[in-house]
Amino acid sequence: MQQPVLAAQLYTLRDHTQTLSDFAISMRKVRQMGYTSVQVSGIGPISPADVKAVVAENGLSVCITHIGYDRLLKDLPAVIAEHRLWNCPNVAVGSLPGSYRDAGEEGYRRFAVEASEIGRRLSDAGLTFSYHNHSFEFVRFGKRTALDVIYGESDPRYLQAEIDTYWVQHGGGDPALWIRKMKGRMPVAHLKDMVIINGQQAMAEVGEGNLNWPEILSACSDAGVRWYAVEQDICQRDPFESLAISYNNLHAMGLN
Repeated sequence: MQQPVLAAQLYTLRDHTQTLSDFAISMRKVRQMGYTSVQVSGIGPISPADVKAVVAENGLSVCITHIGYDRLLKDLPAVIAEHRLWNCPNVAVGSLPGSYRDAGEEGYRRFAVEASEIGRRLSDAGLTFSYHNHSFEFVRFGKRTALDVIYGESDPRYLQAEIDTYWVQHGGGDPALWIRKMKGRMPVAHLKDMVIINGQQAMAEVGEGNLNWPEILSACSDAGVRWYAVEQDICQRDPFESLAISYNNLHAMGLN
């Protein structure tokens, strides 16, 4: 069994990765924290060749990306070329476009079919394709949630999961249960914690909130998760400090 890899989801650092110079500084800081991989998401207009050079200079790999759905529909050959350049094995879409959500259950069903075809084409190129959830997918259509529809009506060979622990909890689901449901279908997990601030749910560093991390990490191991991507969309402190706290807490929990 391959050892798990801790990755930094660069969307966390989006305000610090908009120029090539800032990107280089940020990647050096990420590597100094101990991370050995990153998820490319939310960065500025930096050429794929420059991304590759900076990542390599800092001893990092690119484990997965978030690519806009419109680009997956219209520009897939270029997406494939970028991932081959980066030696990145996984592609993901960060969210479902609003037009599919607005169409109700039929929109989710249509996405499941389309995503399976995109995933088939990516699979033919040696890549995986994953869907990243938020909490809106926990809307119910009868006995099924929208997330059930997406994964139940897509081809499991071609659409993988990128379960986000915070958003599952936010939607009233059980993160560990959903991770286990995606066993063998989930190369990357998104880890973020949840706290209550002034009576409202808020994002927190892994291990600093209320999620059941022993159970979540056990589920990830059982499900065959390879990359553990730390993401925090909104930080209560400097985002570099937040990423470091999450890394250190996960390291203390046994992830190296």
